[in-house]
Amino acid sequence: MEGDTFSGLGNVPRLDGKILQTFQKSFVQVQTILDQNRLLINEINQNHESKIPDNLSRNVGLIKELNNNISRVVHLYADLSSSFTKSMDASSEGDSSGVLKSGGHKRLRPS
Repeated sequence: MEGDTFSGLGNVPRLDGKILQTFQKSFVQVQTILDQNRLLINEINQNHESKIPDNLSRNVGLIKELNNNISRVVHLYADLSSSFTKSMDASSEGDSSGVLKSGGHKRLRPS
């Protein structure tokens, strides 16, 4: 099953190992940030429930960190989307018919 990350996408051309490694690295980064966010949210909730002034003040910094992490995740997903699109465009250039086939749909390539 490993290495078959995109095998269930129908007519999408197979991606080479380097591209898959790049995607996997990005997904690991995203998951790491999301795990950090879960911990931050738990701490923010505990601080809020405690109603201790110092803990509530600490939440300001924790919420800023959470917001920065969310921005990083958005950026990573945007990069992933762009990389995926470029890799699909590059892999479709090997199709000598001049037509890109994707999910049963056809579109003419720009000249």
